[in-house]
Amino acid sequence: MDRGQRRERRAKNLLKAELKRKGLTYAQLAEKLATMDIHETERNLNNKISRGGFSAAFLLQCLTAVGTTTLRLDG
Repeated sequence: MDRGQRRERRAKNLLKAELKRKGLTYAQLAEKLATMDIHETERNLNNKISRGGFSAAFLLQCLTAVGTTTLRLDG
């Protein structure tokens, strides 16, 4: 696995863990993103997050949508 793939996997796991910590589903994330005028379906979110190949901007949008203000990257 190359460095880019490891970063994608880390970003994916980071976002999935944050959703789990907040107790949110992809459907709920889609609703929260829609309030920010970002329109993604539950299925699109599932596919995009599962692939892990999303942009840093998308990651920040999702974290903002779910109310994450602090992110721990170690451990």
